[in-house]
Amino acid sequence: MNITKEKKAELVKAYGNSEKNTGSAEVQVAILTERINNLTAHRKKNIHDESAKRGLMILVGRRRRFLNYIDKKDHEAYLNLIKKLGIRR
Repeated sequence: MNITKEKKAELVKAYGNSEKNTGSAEVQVAILTERINNLTAHRKKNIHDESAKRGLMILVGRRRRFLNYIDKKDHEAYLNLIKKLGIRR
């Protein structure tokens, strides 16, 4: 259910400007998206897992706040990011 170090490093490299740029909003959105996808797959198998549902809603809200920040800062970067990640608005 959690993402591995290798997967996280791959996301940082792909969405950050460097391997050390782990704090940028784009990288955090990419990591949250990966976690959301993992939890969604878990929820499909375990329909009655309410704590997973709550955790999923918390992650979705956190990602939404990051995306709102990116949208306010640079709308073109926002559009490119949601297109790369396959997120719909």
